[in-house]
Amino acid sequence: MSKTISPLLIGLFTLATVAVAARAGTETEAQKYTLRYRFHPGETLRWEVVHRSQVDTTVSGITQTAETLSKSVKQWRVRDVKPDGSAVFVHQVESVDMRQKLSGCKEVRYNSQTDEKPPIGFQHVAQSVGVPLAVITMDSRGNVIQRERKQVKAGTNSESQITIPLPDEPVPVGYTWSFPHDIKVKTNLGTIKKVKARQTFTLKSVKTGVATIGVATQILTPIDDPALESQLIERASAGAVRFDIDAGRVISQQMDLDKHLVGYPNPASSLHYLTRFTEKLLPARAEGDSPIFAARESGPSPSSLATSPKTAARPTEKRE
Repeated sequence: MSKTISPLLIGLFTLATVAVAARAGTETEAQKYTLRYRFHPGETLRWEVVHRSQVDTTVSGITQTAETLSKSVKQWRVRDVKPDGSAVFVHQVESVDMRQKLSGCKEVRYNSQTDEKPPIGFQHVAQSVGVPLAVITMDSRGNVIQRERKQVKAGTNSESQITIPLPDEPVPVGYTWSFPHDIKVKTNLGTIKKVKARQTFTLKSVKTGVATIGVATQILTPIDDPALESQLIERASAGAVRFDIDAGRVISQQMDLDKHLVGYPNPASSLHYLTRFTEKLLPARAEGDSPIFAARESGPSPSSLATSPKTAARPTEKRE
C-alpha cells in the first residue's frame, strides 16, 4: 500500500482547518461587547440613591461615632440626543430624606417632601432639591463634553465624574480599562494639592444582556500626611456596577468602604470609615404624576453597617 497522502485528503484537511479557525474567530468576536450609553429625547431617568456611613473617631481611648443616612432620587431629564449619540440632559435631585446622629446628641432629620423648613446645617441640601443643578452634555461613552452649572457648592469639583466611563472599543469579559484623574485636597497651609488617582473598571460578566463591571480606585501620588489621607479615604471605595447593554444605562451599583486611618487628627487618634453607596434605576412613570419617593421603605440603620459590608455582596464615581 502506498504511503503517499493523496492531494484530495490534503485538500479536505486544509478546508477543515480553515473552517475551524474561522469558527473560532467568530466565537471570539461574539464574546466582545459594545458598551454605550443610549438616551432618547424627552425621556426622564430616575435613580434611587442611598448613602450610609459610620465614622468612628478615637482620641486617647475615647470613641465618638457619627452616623449618616441619605436617601434621594436623582433625575436626568434628556433635552436632546445628537446624531453621534451624545445627549444633553438636566441633572437634578428630585427628593431627599436625610438623618444624622452624633454620639451623645439627638438625631437630626430632614425630609424634603414633609418638612417645610430644614434644620440648621441642612439648608444647602434643601436649596438643591427640585431645581436644576447642571445641564450636561455627555457622549455615549460617559465622557462629559460640556457642563453648565446652575448651582455651585463650596468645595465642589466642577470636573467631577457623573457616571462610569465606558471603553472605546468592543471588549471581552475580563477586559480592564481605566480613568485617570486628579483629586484636589487642602494642605495645612491652606494651599491646594493635586493628587493623582486612577479608577479601574473590569468587565466581570455578561448575563441576559446585563454587564457586571467591577470598580476600584487607586491613589497614585504617595501620601504620608494623615491630614491629606483623611480627605482621600472615602475615594477608596470599591464595588460593582450593573449596566443594561441594550438599554444603554446603569441599572444598579453598590460601592463599599471599610478602612482605618491612624494618626489623625493627632498621633494618638484614629478613624474608622464604614460606608456604603447604592444606586438603583427606578421604573419610568407617567408624565404628570407626582414625584414618588421610592426609598420610603426603611432599610438597615447606619449602625448595622458594622457587621454587614464584609459579608454583603459587593455588586464610579464621587457621584453627583
